[in-house]
Amino acid sequence: MSKRKVCIVTGTRAEYGLLSSLMREIKHDDELELQIIVTGMHLSPEFGLTYKEIEKDNFFIDEKIEMLLSSDTPSSIVKSMGIATIGFADAFQRLQPDILVLLGDRFEILSAAQAALVMKIPIAHISGGELTEGAIDDSIRHSITKMSHIHFTATEDYARRVIQLGEQPNMVLNVGDLGVGNIRDMELLSIEELSEFYGFNPEKSLLITFHPATLENDMSKLQMENLLSAIDHFPEYKVILTKSNADTDGRIINDLIDEYAVKYPDRVKSFVSLGQLRYLSTMKHCAVVIGNSSSGIIEAPVFLKPTVNIGDRQKGRLKANSVIDCDPITEDIINSVEVALSQEFQGTLSKMNLKYDGRAVSLTIKDYLKKINLNNIVKKRFYDLV
Repeated sequence: MSKRKVCIVTGTRAEYGLLSSLMREIKHDDELELQIIVTGMHLSPEFGLTYKEIEKDNFFIDEKIEMLLSSDTPSSIVKSMGIATIGFADAFQRLQPDILVLLGDRFEILSAAQAALVMKIPIAHISGGELTEGAIDDSIRHSITKMSHIHFTATEDYARRVIQLGEQPNMVLNVGDLGVGNIRDMELLSIEELSEFYGFNPEKSLLITFHPATLENDMSKLQMENLLSAIDHFPEYKVILTKSNADTDGRIINDLIDEYAVKYPDRVKSFVSLGQLRYLSTMKHCAVVIGNSSSGIIEAPVFLKPTVNIGDRQKGRLKANSVIDCDPITEDIINSVEVALSQEFQGTLSKMNLKYDGRAVSLTIKDYLKKINLNNIVKKRFYDLV
């Protein structure tokens, strides 16, 4: 009996961090054959050539699809998507996967989905039904949902939204959040290990990740400048900055991060990639998580950690009471960080109202991928709400 070929695509360090446990589950299952395609930022020297982290973790990469142009304008992103679509067509033709697993909402993942759709490859989509109204990711995510055949959602609310989009209820499974599931199963680094790495105790640090809000015109530079200006008001705290993705205006943000790190070499550390283990370990021990990354909304509350969520990029997501929303204005960011650091707010965190949770999520997904009947699965029917 031949093994079922399960192909996973990853284009960013964050995606790989979320998918790595699922990849291990598939790799060690005797009835499944793992195929890995890496693309996007993984293959870019500018973003750290993070495909090497995948190989270091003893995974074999079946295909590498070069697709990023050396620009982050909207037109260059569209051209990169076209290059990626051609690359995925060739890769799928060679690999002949039985099922394709896609996570999330990025433009390179949309390219993979549209190639698979035309080539009649069943798609399993993770993290559908979520909202991020301040970014093009929102429309991309829902588009991938409509191209997919199996849906693994993080919450019941998101499962209902996928069904609302016309997907068959029996093909929508609320398995919990993959990132939270990874945290539950992971042994994190100690405070001593982190202190040795950074050269300071991260308990007195601010962990910052800020990405462009891609539906706002030419605002990334100003918003990042406002954020850095706000951080100047907390000189007693060290700053750990992780760089932006290869989205429109991402390089503008990264240039500002580089300048800020040079300006304050004793206080600021910046990284293209911390890797999942070090990033989550830092999140557990830092004082406050700041920025507009989904990790501040989903993972940080698991650690009872306050998050200052800036702007509209994550607008629409379910949020725990540990998340403080603020405008991308210096004064508003300062006030929100002060609230997050206050003893009064810290005292509320023990009564965390978690919106995302999950245990053995990767195992649940793997088992479902193994048993699902793929016969005629690509022939979808629209489900009408009564």
